[in-house]
Amino acid sequence: METSGADASRAADIKKIAEQESALIFEHFDETTAFEIGGSIRTNGLVGRRAVVVDIRLWDRQLFHAALPGSSAITAEWARRKLNSVRMFHKSSYRLALEQRREDRTFPPGYGLNPGDYVLAGGAFPIRIKAAGVIGALVVSGLSERADHETVVAALCTHLGKDERSLALDA
Repeated sequence: METSGADASRAADIKKIAEQESALIFEHFDETTAFEIGGSIRTNGLVGRRAVVVDIRLWDRQLFHAALPGSSAITAEWARRKLNSVRMFHKSSYRLALEQRREDRTFPPGYGLNPGDYVLAGGAFPIRIKAAGVIGALVVSGLSERADHETVVAALCTHLGKDERSLALDA
């Protein structure tokens, strides 16, 4: 059984992630934007020797993909399933995981979502355009779900000129 401290920490993270989703909004998003953000995450991953997959997609097509040394097909598969979860709910996959609190990382049966296509795990973040809403997602997969999420948020903060410290999850 979880302690009330863990519940309070989860609630604080959910609140902060909702704040991140509200703050990290683009005026426009295109192939150049995807390449800049994806390239930055890739470079940082190479420097840190992180075996991650980076995937940036609009709902109609992939704009950026990088599989770093040490990543595998399963890493890319996790990325795909995280992205599908964002597509369905228009929320960060880490927020969904924290809200659902399911150890098996699957959505409840009543949702009707195939576990082969959807997963409750952090690392996918909605790409939201001010005038249009959610149009795609940016995914990092291969680290812990919290680290995947934090990697995405840090890259978005840098690109959008937002204060990363004020939007970071508590340690």
